[in-house]
Amino acid sequence: MINLGKFPILGVNVHAVDYGYAVSAIVEAASQGRPCSVSALAVHGVMTGFQDPIHSRRLNGLDLVVPDGQPVRWALKWLHGKSLPDRVYGPNLTLYTAKAMAEKGLGIYLYGSTAKVLAKFSENLKVKFPGLIISGSEPSKFRRLIEKERAEVIERVKASGAKAVFVGLGCPRQEVWAFEYREALGMPILAVGAAFDFHAGTLPQAPRFMQDRGLEWLFRLVQEPKRLWRRYVILNPLYLLNVALQKLSIRVPVTAYPEGSEPNQSFG
Repeated sequence: MINLGKFPILGVNVHAVDYGYAVSAIVEAASQGRPCSVSALAVHGVMTGFQDPIHSRRLNGLDLVVPDGQPVRWALKWLHGKSLPDRVYGPNLTLYTAKAMAEKGLGIYLYGSTAKVLAKFSENLKVKFPGLIISGSEPSKFRRLIEKERAEVIERVKASGAKAVFVGLGCPRQEVWAFEYREALGMPILAVGAAFDFHAGTLPQAPRFMQDRGLEWLFRLVQEPKRLWRRYVILNPLYLLNVALQKLSIRVPVTAYPEGSEPNQSFG
């Protein structure tokens, strides 16, 4: 297992860890019944924090932020000299965690996406890991939840007997969810985004050679140009520019604002 510490990339603290460490941290917290909020961030995720200091504070309030994208992993090397053998890709982390949870007999709760995707995702997980306990699932309402609804979600998750929650609401909504529900649920929350669709078979994954070369964004752009063009065509160059500026110490992002200043942004 590798854990080299956490290091700022454009003001967002990213943990230089491998799959082994991440899975171990999640499962240990699940076994002990304590919170552990986790996000796998690619370039878009880092940029949501870079462009919004309040959200940056949320990201830095999570227990574990792993380098989902190759450019994020490479930035750990360029900026901080921390070399990892691979990124910690959210869809793979989802499977490795599900496998470990199944081996420990610990149940999971699936939250987000649509009822159709959840049904297929659950089915595929059970086929892949026959011993996996899926304690419950519920789709997103695709809007902000009122306080009563938030309380009901918390009650349903706790009553299910689940020991961890996998959240697929998309970035940055799932990171907001992981931050805001962390204390109330008191269990690991794994924000994994597109993993729900990938493993449900409703969204194709980029070929491995594109993933290894940091070109997954191009594959996804071709698949969903109308939805994703701004994310990749605008944010990717901005990310590279600002990483270069950070490397040259021309611009070092600072996030400073009062504790608890973030508004309630709960999504469901």
